[in-house]
Amino acid sequence: MDDTPLNLGLLLFIPYRAMESRVFAAMAEAGFGDVTPAQARVFQRIAPGGSRLTDLAEQAQITKQSAGFLVDQLERAGFVERAPDPTDARARLVRISERGARAVPLAAAVVAEVEAEWEAHLGKQRMRQLREALTRLREITDPYQRAMQ
Repeated sequence: MDDTPLNLGLLLFIPYRAMESRVFAAMAEAGFGDVTPAQARVFQRIAPGGSRLTDLAEQAQITKQSAGFLVDQLERAGFVERAPDPTDARARLVRISERGARAVPLAAAVVAEVEAEWEAHLGKQRMRQLREALTRLREITDPYQRAMQ
């Protein structure tokens, strides 16, 4: 057996993927099984007041065409809607629709459940330290964190 430690990227990805799988399973069970991981990565970047397609593409690190395709799918499934941008009559915003808004607390509840399980496994102090360390890393790894706030 190889004793080489896993790199940190993989160690971060494995628990993320486990959480994501739980969220998608719960979403499917609740009737929201028509959203894909690619669509979710765009959906979760929509700002509270809505986002322009170009911003979503940049934040998801995909082309504007890919973002448009995914937003079209989300719109057909009823998770988002497009609306005029009040600050620019030529632009449109992608906003979370009523159906999308119903899915958000469901996903958040599963995330909270998984985090509680992780805390039970790691202990309160280690979980707090993990959150603090990852929050600090976000300062240098997430150029879009202000757009999400």
